[in-house]
Amino acid sequence: MKSRTTPNASVDKTESGYLLKIPAGDSSAYRFAQMDDYFGLSRRKFPHHSLTLSLRARVSSNSLPGTWGFGLWNDPFGMSLGFGGRRWQFPALPNAAWFFSASKENHLSFGDKPAQGFLAQSFSAPKFHPQLIPTGLVFPFSRKAARKLLSRVIAEDSSALGVDVAQWHAYRIEWRRRSVAWYVDEVQVFESPVSPNPPLGLVIWIDNQFAAFPPNGRIKFGVLENPEPAWLEIADLAI
Repeated sequence: MKSRTTPNASVDKTESGYLLKIPAGDSSAYRFAQMDDYFGLSRRKFPHHSLTLSLRARVSSNSLPGTWGFGLWNDPFGMSLGFGGRRWQFPALPNAAWFFSASKENHLSFGDKPAQGFLAQSFSAPKFHPQLIPTGLVFPFSRKAARKLLSRVIAEDSSALGVDVAQWHAYRIEWRRRSVAWYVDEVQVFESPVSPNPPLGLVIWIDNQFAAFPPNGRIKFGVLENPEPAWLEIADLAI
C-alpha cells in the first residue's frame, strides 16, 4: 500500500501498524492522510474482486469533523472534491463496502438509509444505466428529482453502529460477490445483500471534508475546521 497526504499531514509506521494524522486548521484548506493500493491504476485494474479485510483501529475523538474509515471502493468522485480521490479521472457511480464515519455536515445516502455517524455501509452501481440519461437532463433544473432517479440506479445499504471509536476495536469486512458482512470484536454487526461491483481498491483515510446530497436536493460540499489535530491509528492489518 502507498500513502498520500496533504502538507503537514502524515502516515507514520508504528510497532504494529500505522498512524494517519492531519493537523489542526480552519475551513480554508483540505487536509487528508490516506493509504491505498490502487494509486496510479485505472478503475478497471483495481486489484480486488472479493476480500476479507481485518484490522484494529481507534481515532482521536468520537466526534471528528469530516470523514474517516477503511474498506473498499472504486474511487468514484473523479474531478469532484475528492475524499483523497484523483481529480483528473471522470466521475463514476459509487461501489463501496466499508466502515465509514461521517460528521453531521455529511449526508451520504441517495435513499432513506443512515447517512451520518459511524456506519457499516455499501453501495452497488453499474458502470452505466439508461436512467442516467434523464438524470443528467433533469439535474440542472431539479436536483431533488435527480436524486430520486439516482436512488433507482444505485443500490445502497447501511447501519448506524454504536461503537466507541476512540477505543481500540477489532473490525472485519467480508466482501463476497452476493453479500457483505461487517464484524466488530468478532461479533457480526451487519450483513447486506448489497455487494459492490468489482474491481475495487483498498482505502484507509482520515480527512476534514464533508459532502451532502440530502432529500431536499441541496448539494453541499467543502471542508471543515478541526481545532485539534485528528488521527486514525490502525494495527494488525490483514487482507
